[in-house]
Amino acid sequence: MSNFVVHLVKGGRWFSVFASFLIMAGAGATYLFGTYSKQIKATLGYDQTTLNTIGVFKDLGANVGVLSGLLAEVTPTWFVLLVGSAMNFAGYFMIWLAVTEKIPKPKVWQMCMYICIGANSQNFANTGALVTCVKNFPESRGVLLGLLKGYVGLSGAIMTQIYLAIYGNDSKSLILLIGWLPAALSVVFVYTVRTMKVVRQPNELKVFYRFLYCSIFLALFLMALTIAQKYFTFSHAAYALSVTGVCVVLFLPLVIAIREDLAIWNLKKQPPSEMMIETPPAVETKQEALQPTSCTKKEEKPKNSCFFTICDHPDRGEDYTILQGLLNIDMMILFLATFCGLGTSLASMDNMGQIGESLGYPTKTISSFLSLVSIWNYFGRVFAGFVSESLLAKYAMPRPLMMTLVLVLSCIGQLMIAFPFPASLYLASVMIGFSYGAQLAMLFTIISELFGLKYYSTLFNCGQLASPLGSYILNVKVTGMLYDKEALKELAKKGMTRSSVKELTCLGPQCYRVAFTILAIVTFAGAVFSFVLVMRTRQFYKGDIYKKFREETTTKVTDIPFSSATEQN
Repeated sequence: MSNFVVHLVKGGRWFSVFASFLIMAGAGATYLFGTYSKQIKATLGYDQTTLNTIGVFKDLGANVGVLSGLLAEVTPTWFVLLVGSAMNFAGYFMIWLAVTEKIPKPKVWQMCMYICIGANSQNFANTGALVTCVKNFPESRGVLLGLLKGYVGLSGAIMTQIYLAIYGNDSKSLILLIGWLPAALSVVFVYTVRTMKVVRQPNELKVFYRFLYCSIFLALFLMALTIAQKYFTFSHAAYALSVTGVCVVLFLPLVIAIREDLAIWNLKKQPPSEMMIETPPAVETKQEALQPTSCTKKEEKPKNSCFFTICDHPDRGEDYTILQGLLNIDMMILFLATFCGLGTSLASMDNMGQIGESLGYPTKTISSFLSLVSIWNYFGRVFAGFVSESLLAKYAMPRPLMMTLVLVLSCIGQLMIAFPFPASLYLASVMIGFSYGAQLAMLFTIISELFGLKYYSTLFNCGQLASPLGSYILNVKVTGMLYDKEALKELAKKGMTRSSVKELTCLGPQCYRVAFTILAIVTFAGAVFSFVLVMRTRQFYKGDIYKKFREETTTKVTDIPFSSATEQN
């Protein structure tokens, strides 16, 4: 039994996936900015433009993952996770010290630096856990990416329940929780998450669907808690009971992981003659025929610098170099779609707290729909992963088409904020949260499919650079400045000046009308760019995009007795 435990922790393929779920569940702290941003604004006396500037540096840190990608190319996964853990604690702990006034009031650039460092740790968790899992399960990357990013989407709602149980309704303490909890998760599983030999199991997709059912149950449970906490006053004991239930549901995938790894462990203990391992004859013959030729080609091919091969683009789906991928037209179109789509979504989510305040929603209600954003963010990610994979397999539907559709959905949500009606903010938060989650899952999957997995850790981190750029322009230069302009108009009507108030606040539907009309137009432009990519890649998606990985897999577990027995039950 002790040998199995060691195998489970250090070499369990499915336990590694479960560990990645927990790491990703702690990697979505950036989505809670709307919950504690009000404390930063009030305690440090910032106006909305300054607060949005801090929010942009949060988005910059969360999306500029080039450093983590390059580090992952030359260092093991455990080192990447440890660096991210240290950065997470350092950044958010300094913000907590500032907000609780345990240190002198930092300058704005210092707050920007702190939140950028803390948010950037999310990329190290992404690179360490997400990229490793994709390389371990390349043929299930669509559903796996949807699941992993789905847990990131649920992260905000999970940590909200934990902080309510531990600290009560104190958003300052939420910052402290964000500092230590994700860091602890990365440290605990630092040796569990690692790259393993690719072995395709026949029940692999079924296992991922079981994980999906567990995560959907978790999302629905969190939604039920969020709604209940809106209508009823929970005591500290009730919050503690709630978070206990959340933790139980969160650990349900562990049972599945142990069962699958135990089945593989029992199979490995059988004598070699009884082990059922086969290599498909067609693949084997092809590999034997190509092996001498490919080796000769590798020896004869001159080793040119990557700068001389920038224009020598491989076919879609092959392994691109970093420069080939970044300078490819498909990547540039994806960059524009991401700039418009994710940029507007981030601007919307970062301002959710202030939008609720301007429209007269109670503080408790604002916390509720911020949790709903997190939960529907999850549904968007798993929907994009599983549904797009199914549509691709059945109808050869190009994956970028899914991105086009969710961008149109986001556009509708932003128009609901620009022209509000009763309860419109709930619908808008659902649409924008769903769209944002789906866009992220689609972005990472599309990059892996078009440009290969060899330099995936760097390419997917570079691919999301458009997100913080879009957030800066659309959040600070558009949303923040137009909000402050409306707030100054209100002060002028009252005969007051900016210097006479500590916090610049705007109340009324006019506060965000112009800003979100502009955001809706930009989002629609993103949908147009995405549709251009659909037209360019439709022939690629009509083919077998996973054929390469089936040919490279030399072993295949054809039957797992333990798993089969349990399925019959």
